[in-house]
Amino acid sequence: MTELDRKFIKAFDIASAMTKKLPSDVMLRFYAYYKHATSKDSFENPSGNSQVRNAFKLNAWFQINNISIEEAKQKYIELVEKYTNEKIT
Repeated sequence: MTELDRKFIKAFDIASAMTKKLPSDVMLRFYAYYKHATSKDSFENPSGNSQVRNAFKLNAWFQINNISIEEAKQKYIELVEKYTNEKIT
């Protein structure tokens, strides 16, 4: 496992435990970076029963589809660090 993968997993664990309410645009960035980092080269329909919310999720994901998986992982880590004030090491 690479250092980036280890940090990404740690960031995901921290983000999953967050109780702080974040703005919708920030949550969409979390979603987009995570999906891009963990999905195999293809888009899939977001889960959930709200078509409007799913459309926003898919749009956020489309907007970052030009970055690499590694960059998506790094951006996700940076978001976690920013919104938890915790440095992931």
